[in-house]
Amino acid sequence: MVDILVRNVDEETARRLKDKAKANGASVSDTVREMIKAGLKPSKEEAWAAIDVIRARIGKVSGDSTSDIREDRDNTERYR
Repeated sequence: MVDILVRNVDEETARRLKDKAKANGASVSDTVREMIKAGLKPSKEEAWAAIDVIRARIGKVSGDSTSDIREDRDNTERYR
């Protein structure tokens, strides 16, 4: 794990972080860590770009899966 120090956080922001952490029953460090993770999630554009890369690797998928889906849906066996 890496420690990150954030300097010059204004009093209002620090107070709001403490209040949010207390309301969630978490530490300020845990709260900030989750906020950083949430802020670094890929955008929709980035996610779709990654999907397009996978699609390009797989290539065109042909066939019709309707009969397979119906067979699976209509199967009444308890365990398969």
